[in-house]
Amino acid sequence: MTTPLFLLRCVQLGISIRDLDLLTIGFVNDMWAESSNDSYDYPVMASQEDMDRL
Repeated sequence: MTTPLFLLRCVQLGISIRDLDLLTIGFVNDMWAESSNDSYDYPVMASQEDMDRL
């Protein structure tokens, strides 16, 4: 990943330069990957019974 791409991802996630002092590159990458899951419509949600059987 290039520096401009990393900074673009930070801007898209709303991370400021000051916040980058507290975060690692890996953490920002994880946040980027998880942000794509926000709009996913899960067709089936597990119930408490499902979790108990697990």
